[in-house]
Amino acid sequence: MTVTAQRAGQSMWLLCGGCRTPVPAARFRRALHVCEACGRHAPVGARERIDQLADEGSAVALPAPPGAEDPLGFADLVPYRQRLRAARAATGLAEAIACARVTVHGLPAVLAVLDFGFLGGSLGTAVGEAFARAAETALQRRCPLVVVSASGGARMQEGTLSLLQMAKTTQALAELDRAGLLTVSVLTDPTYGGVAASFASLCDVLLAEPGARCGFAGPRVIEQTTGEPLPPGFQTAEFLLDRGLIDGVVPRSHLRQALAHLLRTAAPGARARLARTAARTAGRPAAALVTAPERLAAADAWDTVRLARDLGRPTTRDYLDRLVEDFTELRGDRTGADDPAVVGGLGRLAGQPVVVLGHQKGHRIDELRRTNFGMPGPAGYRKARRVMRLAARLRLPVVTFVDTPGAEPGRAAEEQGQSGAIAECLRAMLRLPVPVVSVVTGEGGSGGALALAAADRLLVLEHAYYSVISPEGCAAILWKDRAAAPDAARALRFDAPALLRAGVADGVVPEPPGGAHADPAATAERVGAAVAGVLRELLGTDERRRLAQRAARYRANPADRLEGLARSADEPAA
Repeated sequence: MTVTAQRAGQSMWLLCGGCRTPVPAARFRRALHVCEACGRHAPVGARERIDQLADEGSAVALPAPPGAEDPLGFADLVPYRQRLRAARAATGLAEAIACARVTVHGLPAVLAVLDFGFLGGSLGTAVGEAFARAAETALQRRCPLVVVSASGGARMQEGTLSLLQMAKTTQALAELDRAGLLTVSVLTDPTYGGVAASFASLCDVLLAEPGARCGFAGPRVIEQTTGEPLPPGFQTAEFLLDRGLIDGVVPRSHLRQALAHLLRTAAPGARARLARTAARTAGRPAAALVTAPERLAAADAWDTVRLARDLGRPTTRDYLDRLVEDFTELRGDRTGADDPAVVGGLGRLAGQPVVVLGHQKGHRIDELRRTNFGMPGPAGYRKARRVMRLAARLRLPVVTFVDTPGAEPGRAAEEQGQSGAIAECLRAMLRLPVPVVSVVTGEGGSGGALALAAADRLLVLEHAYYSVISPEGCAAILWKDRAAAPDAARALRFDAPALLRAGVADGVVPEPPGGAHADPAATAERVGAAVAGVLRELLGTDERRRLAQRAARYRANPADRLEGLARSADEPAA
């Protein structure tokens, strides 16, 4: 599997360990040790990895702490001390980890990088201590910690002392969690055992290089234990991504830029500067936002439903593409599934670092099928809750885009705890200590919508609706006839003017003539301006006061809302 070298005249050539294609060594290094023929990501030493990720000349190595040098007097075929000497000679490292203070695109971070060439990147006492000190350095300097793993697991030659390093490194990450500092883990080939089962899997964001093999038990152990062959691609980065266990697969050539995006969003210094700016601009009215119902044109409720469902309306991903810079998507619920009906991640909206969540449908039938027509299952709500928790820790405001006919009502969703997943997501959102703005962009159906809409401020697009049930569902239950859906829509009074009068919505974003689908770019511009204005207002308020107002919002007297609804129509409510 290793890259081999051979001389041809005066030039050095390397042979790819995957496809066996020869390539000039200099070109291979320029390609960051990635084969141009087959895309295989060859192993990289810790020092070279730091050079690849850090700004030139920015790396300041952290001193390597002493470990328990051969605490057991261990010897197998070769004495442990002899193995250590050979590893040090081969890698030039004192141990299987190198740590440094760096900048990435000018943004400060601490890097902790394991070197597989040093006894398989195994986790021994010196490695655990070096990792803990790197985390403490990040804590002292108030900057993110980035971990790059390549390891076979805990170091057997140090016995139980090695095992305890899993707890030491986990505790070090817990301190960064409490401090609200971003941690990023980059999984490279291979990452197994005690490293995978501790710090490599516990960071806020988990990225992996293409083809990297990651897991607790290695494939040989699994096959020998179970007696069953494993499927192709088992435990690869792509396998983990499909199952919601990591956030992304990033080619080595894009890794530095991906880290810069995360650092720009979650760096404490950037967050503090923008919070000060928001405080200075608080009180300015949100642009492109209607707060007086009489300013909205009257529309038939059933026409609103048809416009809200138009396949041309911008989706959450469309809004992300147009409004959010440096977006990093966070995938999966980390328990075995990723639901494409919910999209979430970190980025910057109008310069403000934010966490974004939204229902995702699609424009084509294949997209709609893949996203289950925007109806999330339990994994989607668990993913949303995970992303919300990260927002709370990093002190990033949350923006949600709501567009779903409702939560998935199928058998599998029920078996996996759909009700509990929605309830937990709703509770997490109500408890968020950061500002929360929700925008109903199309359909706002039932508890499946509310789970992403329990916000400080709720905005609604002019031709969107927000309802306890779909008009078809209401008609089937109460009219005993789904064909009565237009009558149910009018009776439910869930259009934008009614929501504004009832105090359910705080503002309405006008749509271009013909609806949002007629001019998606103009719609996105209006939504972005409205959200940015509301965020400025919320960021300028005291947290305790904001939380009290959020609690009061949902404790409001229903009679007040009913009075507003009664004024929204000439006839009494059905």
